[in-house]
This record gives sequence, structure tokens and C-alpha cells, in this order.
Amino acid sequence: MKRTIAAMLASSAPGEDDMRRRDFLKTAMATAVLTAALPARARKTAAASSGSFADINGQHLFYSVHGAGKPLILLHGGIDPGSFGSNLAELAKGRRVIAPHLQAHGRTPDTDRPLRSETMGDDMAALIGHLNLGKADVMGYSLGASVALQTAVRHPDVVDRLVIVSAAMRQDGFYPEGVAAFKQLEANAATLGPGVKASPLGEAYPDVDWANLFRKVGDLTTRPFDWSADVARLQARTLLVFADADAIRPEHMVEFWKALGGGRRDAGIDGSLRPANELAILPGTTHYTLPVEPMLPEIVERFLGAALKAVG
Repeated sequence: MKRTIAAMLASSAPGEDDMRRRDFLKTAMATAVLTAALPARARKTAAASSGSFADINGQHLFYSVHGAGKPLILLHGGIDPGSFGSNLAELAKGRRVIAPHLQAHGRTPDTDRPLRSETMGDDMAALIGHLNLGKADVMGYSLGASVALQTAVRHPDVVDRLVIVSAAMRQDGFYPEGVAAFKQLEANAATLGPGVKASPLGEAYPDVDWANLFRKVGDLTTRPFDWSADVARLQARTLLVFADADAIRPEHMVEFWKALGGGRRDAGIDGSLRPANELAILPGTTHYTLPVEPMLPEIVERFLGAALKAVG
């Protein structure tokens, strides 16, 4: 059974008084918007798994490699490097999946640099260069999707196909209550940090300074942004994936899709007028279950696999 962050952390901090619990619950949505709600799943990508480090852009960046074939950079959501759960292994069945830990997450230590999607996107481009991949497909979820988008925007020469899972291209793409909750995250970092440290996630990554991570994620998520013009200029063929009960407003999903050239006309009886980019909205899912949804790898592989068939 899947448990929410609120339930898990509340149970892991038994001495917490009612006021602190209410403060936590106010920020729980903001945390959940960035991660997969810590479902009780087998962590096949736990901190103990083998991996390597790349020293790039002043970062000691951890990454693990799974499978073989065309490379796919797979970027986790905020807080939890295991966001994709067993879907990582599914994606690795037909390709070489490279799964980095973003700055201050998991086994990648933090630096004095603030968390920004743009600079973490630069890190991903540098990792692609470090590994001599030439071009790679890039896929990210939530915070990782923002990083993936910025990788493609800022470094189009290293990104082949792009998969964006549950992210906004503007801050108001989130529901208003989500934006409001983001604003409380930094102030409540000292309360959230010990709870995560005592949770299974904290046990998996004992070196993470969780309060610091929440502060830095809070600082990141309260900064206004509007990447719609960049999205309209994207060179990489792109797949957007959302949940039908997402943290992203449905109106914004359509705006994002239209910025990519979608939703402008009937594709025609033979489909010849369909746009190059693709949109998927998965039924029966939420932002918090989407990265571990069994349908996700099938949809992603169909999109990424089309490129391999075209080359073949």
C-alpha cells in the first residue's frame, strides 16, 4: 500500500506536537509536488547500488548505469532519487539508462551553489560530455523534468529526444494552493528535515542534510519563472506526460502542448498532419503516482523507440 509523505513522516516523529504537525501538513503538498510521495516500494535504485562520480562544474555528481543500448539520462524528482522505482529497470530493458543524483540529492553532495534548474541542466550536459555520449535522450520527472527541459533549452546539441513528466513551463502552471504551499517549504525545513532523516529515505541516504535540502528546494520553488518562449524554440522532439489528476492545472497542460506546436489542427485521416511532438495524459494517476505507474515505460519506450526504428 502506498503511503503519503505526511503519513510516513508523522509516524516517524512520534514526539511532534500538534502545532508542528499542522505546519508539516501545510507543506506536505509542496514536498509531494517534487517527489513520488515516498510510496512503500522496493528501492531497486537504493543508495547502496553501485555507481560512479563525475567531477563537473564544481559538483561531485553521482550516477548509476543500467542496461545497454542508446543512452537515456533519467532525472528523478525532488528529494527522492528513487522516484521512478522499478520503472527504472523497465526502461533499462532496451537501452542504457544513466541515472544521476541531482545536486544535494542522494549521493551527490551539496555545494555553496543554489539549486537552479538551469545550472543543474548545465550539469547534465557536462555529464553527457564527460561520458562521451554525443547526444542522449533525456527524461525527467517533476524537478527532474525542469532540469531536463533546461538541458534541452541550453544545450540542444547534446539532447536527442526529450521526455517531460509532470512539470510546468510557468510557475502558475501549478494549482494556486500548490504555489502557496511552496512558499512555506523553506520556513518549515527545520521541521521537515528530522522527519525525513528518520524515514526509510533518510536511512537510504544518511549523508544528506535534509533540512538544508528542504531550504534549498523551497528557495528554488518560490522563484517565479516563465519558460514558455524557450519551449516554443525547442529543437528536441518532445513527449509531455501528465496525470489526469496532476498537480499541474489541465489548462496549463494544454498551453504547454500548444507551445510545442500541438493542438492546432486535425491530423488528417492518414495522420500526416500530426505534430512532431507528443502528449500523453495517463488515466487513474496523480502527480505522486505517475513516476511509478506501470503504463509510463510503455508510453515512453514507444516515443523513444520510434527514433531507433527510423534510424534502423
